[in-house]
Parts: sequence; structure tokens; C-alpha cells
Amino acid sequence: MLESHRAVTNRDTNRPARVPPQYTAAHDRAPRDRAAPEETGMSQLQKPPGPSGPTGAPSTPPTQPPPPADRAVARRGDLSASVVVFLIAVPLSLGLALATGAPLQAGLVAAAVGGIVAGLLGGAPLQVSGAATSLLVVTAELVQRYGWRATCAITVLAGLAQLALGAVRVARGALAISPAIVHAMLAGIGVTIAVGQLHVVLGGSPDSSAVDNVAALPGQLAHPHTAALLIGAVTVAVLAGWPRLPGRAGRALRTVPAPLAAVAAATTVSAAVPVPRVALPEWSLQALPALPDGPVPGIVAAVLTVTLVASMESLLSAVAVDRLAADRGVTTSGTDLNRELTGQGVANVVSGLLGGLPVAGGAMRGSASVRAGAVSRRATVLHGAWVVLCAGLLATALELIPLAALAALVMVMGVRMVSFAHIKHVQRHREFPVYAVTLGGVVLFGVLQGVALGVGVAVFLSLRRLAHTRVTVGAEGGRHRVRVNGQLTFLAVPRLTRALAQVPAGADTVVELGGSFMDHAAYEALRAWSDGHRAGGGWVTLGGRAGRPIAEPASAHHCRPWTPWRNHHCTRPPEETAAAPRTSGDQLLVGVSAFQRHTAPLVRDELARLAHEGQRPTQLFLTCADSRLVTSMITASGPGDLFTVRNVGNLMPPPGTDAACDSVGAAIEYAVEVLKVGSLTVCGHSGCGAMQALLGADHEPGAQTPLARWLRHGRPSLARMQRIGRLGRGEVALAERPVADDVERLALVNVVQQLDHLMSYPCVAHRVAEGALTLHGMYFHVAEAQTYVLDRGTGRFRAVRPEAAAGGRSVRVAGA
Repeated sequence: MLESHRAVTNRDTNRPARVPPQYTAAHDRAPRDRAAPEETGMSQLQKPPGPSGPTGAPSTPPTQPPPPADRAVARRGDLSASVVVFLIAVPLSLGLALATGAPLQAGLVAAAVGGIVAGLLGGAPLQVSGAATSLLVVTAELVQRYGWRATCAITVLAGLAQLALGAVRVARGALAISPAIVHAMLAGIGVTIAVGQLHVVLGGSPDSSAVDNVAALPGQLAHPHTAALLIGAVTVAVLAGWPRLPGRAGRALRTVPAPLAAVAAATTVSAAVPVPRVALPEWSLQALPALPDGPVPGIVAAVLTVTLVASMESLLSAVAVDRLAADRGVTTSGTDLNRELTGQGVANVVSGLLGGLPVAGGAMRGSASVRAGAVSRRATVLHGAWVVLCAGLLATALELIPLAALAALVMVMGVRMVSFAHIKHVQRHREFPVYAVTLGGVVLFGVLQGVALGVGVAVFLSLRRLAHTRVTVGAEGGRHRVRVNGQLTFLAVPRLTRALAQVPAGADTVVELGGSFMDHAAYEALRAWSDGHRAGGGWVTLGGRAGRPIAEPASAHHCRPWTPWRNHHCTRPPEETAAAPRTSGDQLLVGVSAFQRHTAPLVRDELARLAHEGQRPTQLFLTCADSRLVTSMITASGPGDLFTVRNVGNLMPPPGTDAACDSVGAAIEYAVEVLKVGSLTVCGHSGCGAMQALLGADHEPGAQTPLARWLRHGRPSLARMQRIGRLGRGEVALAERPVADDVERLALVNVVQQLDHLMSYPCVAHRVAEGALTLHGMYFHVAEAQTYVLDRGTGRFRAVRPEAAAGGRSVRVAGA
């Protein structure tokens, strides 16, 4: 949210920006809804990849090597994260191999190769690769049609294709596919997986076709295998209930990954029951790939399908994991998507040669790794090493796992790939037809065919929207209003001219352009009519996102519709003089009138939607009541984006004390518990009157004025600054320049102190511990119009800098 609403942030680049996603442009709805695939679905990606140099390498320099103590902490974090991901990857890899009909050891080979090879060579340091859920349906069909050895050969060929794509640097082009198509592709794969594995849970065997599986389901439900059904039910119950275990003991148990706990519980329950179990074959040269025997077009289509699905999942997952890492304050040297595509290609070549499943990056494993403390690619590589050791030393233990438990695990993963939240986002952007066609095509015909159908529908709808323009004319209060909804191209010029011809000569007219594009033919037609109407004594105002005022009276002001704060004095008419000044009430009324005229038509639809759906902000913003601090301006936010709490000094009194403030505490509780915001920001500013008052007066504890009583909440910040000394060593500082004076120093310390106060609220601490809420500190220098973001690791506030990028604008944090 640190740049203009008109800019589509980071659209053409291939490295995530170094700014947490909660500071992205709030008005750019499309990037906010882009998501990345994972084994359990698509995690929300607040925006597409960020800036990079022209070659795809990171445009920001790598960070300086950390001190030895920090390196030791990083190594411990990587080690613990690698163990967590290993415990997730083993049961998941075995389940995917079972579901595809491949040798069970193929899943472990893919996990090991994905961790070691892709981890060492890939361009996303925190990405964790392995056998991917999104490739399950494709791989199962290949195994049934060509056999396992031929499937390995297709995996090798797909890896070579990825190497070629990485060499020609097309990673950014892969991300141009509509999010609706990606969501639907994964949802269709998830439906196919869930229906097929349900047959295994019921004691049967799935068919290759999702339609045949659905048709055979009633018969399978009528005659289930009791033992397999019981094992599957236990697995599903543990997977669903494990993250919700209550109490302190539950929090301790939740450190064990849910897939591992579910498989362990099902194995325990099935100990005395004779059911099919894992059987790991001995690896031999017979598992090496062999050329497929079949028509060349079919083999080419198979290679392209594996290449497309694996590449899309890997690239979008890399973006999602990098966003999560930035949100949690993890600093890396940056993500190079072209290098990541090359690394995935090498991994697929090696996995296919060794008899493993196709490999792709997955946001579920990567997210788990980051949440467990991973800070570098060591965690990914170590996880692959643990898989190798497990396959060699723990094969006997793995062979105790019942196949029904693995099938139930994969079935749940398939169900989670269908996200109703994604469906709502897609519907909001009027792309549900694309979603529905793609999902249906994947289920009925296959992945590649479904994606092709989705692309065709998306192109058709885009052309239709470009050509579909609605023009209406109406009279309101003695003024004629011409509304244009849609894009103004040469195709709409006849409709536009017919509508303009209905406006009487000499009438006051407002032309509102609701679209975002106007070509030269439409512009010339509109300008010619406005010039002629003005020559006949009429008055014309051209408004909207695509136009400028044409033939407006000289007294009219020129505020931009979305930025009414700019040149705010322009609402005062030129005839106003010092001898006859307007009152503050009159000036306010003029400003409101300007809003109704310029901004209200643009935000009316959005506010109507918010009024219908209710507020759903993603962030709580705690800042000062200072009139110079305009939150919507410095965050480029719009209606419904921020839940804002303002008070003198941006203070957050801790709970449970005599000085506690129920008003601010209630706002925090409502935002965290009811609105479920994902981030909470405390923002101080330069020249803060509250900080000056704290430094300049010693308010007695018994002071009775409201201001004096309130300022007592800032005394812990003053005491903290006095403890660390005037230079602020070891606590807070500005990264780019020295702190100007004690007022600025206290404002910076106060931000850190209020973040500590926030953590004393149980609701905040609980959500932070769950990883569902992140806290951020900001400092805004009014005179410089410069925002600084707190780096919690170093205690330094780093300046957020605008940075030009090809094809758009982006932001970065200086020094990050």
C-alpha cells in the first residue's frame, strides 16, 4: 500500500518485492487475488512477483553476512524446519505414489531429489519441492496408459522442457495465466483425486476416469470394506481435529505435523487388523526409464501437460512462500524464478532417471518450513537428506502403514484443493465462467484440455468486455448526465455519439467515464462534441478515471478524484478574500460537495458492495490523531481496507492495569477476534505533540485533566528511552540517517513499546502464536513524506523507497 492506486505493482517482474504484502496497494484488487498452488490448494498471494533486473536476477543486493551468533540461530532454525518438513513429506509422498499406481518408493525418490537437487539449484531458497498433488491425476493416467518406466521417461522429457524454458527466461510469462484458471485447474484435480481415493478408503480400487468413479460410487458405498473404512475415518478425523486441539497440551501436540499424527494413529488402530500395507520394493536398474510406446502426438501432449502443471505450481508456490517469509521478517537474497524453473527441470530429470515421481515445488511444504523457522535453502536440502536416511534405515517402520490411511490422507488433500474463498474472489471479479469451464474440463477431459478451454473462455470474455459499452443519458437537478460504463473503443463510438446527440444545446452536462481505457477514435469523438457544445453556450465536465476536465469554468478545482487530499485548498473558490473568509463549516461543506461530485460516482459501487457484505479489513492500523497524518494517503488504501484506531500519541495501554483503556482495548479485541485481521500496524510520526508533551512536562500521577491522564500511557516509552540512553544504542534507530532529536527518538521507541503492549493482550498473543496475525511498526516523517518500516530483528526502521521497474512501478525497503 505504499504506492499509487493507479499502479499495478510488480506485474512484469519475476522476484517478489522486499515489502510485506500488507503494505501493497489496496486498490489493486487483481494482484491481491492472485494465488499460488500448493498441495492443499492455493494460498493467497497478496500480489504477483516483484521487481528484478532485466535478466531475472534479484535487483536488490544480497544482504550482508549475519554475525556468528545469528548464523548459529539460523542453522538451528533450518535444522528444526527440515525435520518438520521431513515428517510431512514422508507420508504425503507415499500416499501420492499409492494414488498414482507407481511403486511406493517413487514418492520417496521424488521427495529426496526435490529437496536436495531443487533445493541446491533452484532460485527460491525457501521453496520445498517433491512429489506434488497437482500432478497426481496426470501421473496416474500416464502410468495406466504407458506403464511406469515410460512415465519416468516422460518425467525426464518434461524436465528437459523446463530446462529449455528456463534458458529462454519465460518464467514471468507463466504467471500471466489468469488466477481463475489456476484455481480451477487445481480444484478440478482435487475433485478427481478425492473421488478416486474415496474408493480406496472404502476398500475398492479407483478407475482412471473421474466420471466412472462417480458412477461407481453408489455401489461402492453399498458394500464398503469395514476395516479400510475405519482406518480411513480415523485418518480423516485426526487430520481435521489435530489443528484444533485445545489447551497447553494441545499446543504441545500440535508441534507434530497433522499428516504424521494421522498416519501414526491409523497405523496404531490397524495393528491387529489384516489390511493391505506399504510394501517398499528394492530399487533396481529395471526401474530406469524406457521410451513410451504410442503415438507421438499423445506423448508430446503428456510431456507438455507435466511441464505446464509442474512449472505453474512451482513458480506460483515460490511467490507464495517468499511472501510468507517476508511477512514473517525472514530476509533472503531474493527469488529468481527463471533459475527456479531451471532447478525444477534438473530435479525432474534426476527424479525420472532414478525412478521417482514428477517433482514440483509446493507451497504447503514451503509454508510449513518457513513457519518452523527456516531461513535458508539448508532446510530444504536437509529435509531431502532425512528422506534418504529414512528410506534406507526405517523401511521396516514404513511398511507398517496401512494403504487406507495414505489414501485418506491424499483424499483430504484433494478436498482442500477446492477453496470456496477462491470461488468468491473469482466471482467478485466476474470470472466465474472461466473457473467453471476450466474445472469441468479438467474433471471431464483432463488437465491440459481443461486449461485450454479455460484460456479460450477467458479470451472470449476479455474481448466481449472490451466491446461491450453501455451509455445512458439522464437529467438530474437541471443538469444532464451522460454515464459511460465500459471501455470506450472505436466500436462504442456510434453509441456514444447517439447518446450525446440527446443532450439539448446549451445544457450543463457531466460526462462520467466508468471504464479504464479510451482509444483515440473515442477521444476525438468526445472532444469534438464537447467543443461544439461549449461553442453553443453549454458547459461540459468530463470526469472519471480515464478523463480530464474539458471546457470547465476557470473557477473549478482540479483535485484528482481518488486523491481529494491533494491541493486540498483548491476547494476554496478564487473570489474568497481575507476580508470575507469562509467559516470552517463552509469550507467543510465545499469539500463534501467536491466529494459528491468527483469521488462519490467512482466509489459508489464499491461502497454498495461493502454495505451489503459488511466490513472485512485485512489490517488494523493504530496511529496518532494528528491531522497531518492521513492514513489513506500514506497507505494508498481505500474503503474497507483498514480498520483504523487513532488516539493522541498512538498509544496502546496494556490490559489489566489501572491505566487500561477499554476503548482502545475493545477496538483491538474486535479487530482481532471478530474481524480476524491478519496484520496489526502501529504507526508513529515526526513532530508528535504527545511525544513533545512527555519530554517537556512531568505529569503527576494524580493529574486530573483528561490529556494528562491519557499521556500517562506514554510514560513507559519515556522510561524505556531513558534506559537505553540518548543515542538509542541496542534498541531502535533509523537505518539511513541519525535520529534527528529526542522527539523523533521517543516516537521511534514509542512504536516498539506499543508493540510490546499489544503482545500483552491474550487475543493478540494467541493469534500471533498461531501464525495468523503479524505485528508491524511504522514511522512516518511528515516533512519528508517518508515512511519507515521496523525491522524487528535489528530494531532499525528502514526507509521504504519507490523503485522504477519495467512495465510498472514497485516498492522496496531500503537496505532490505
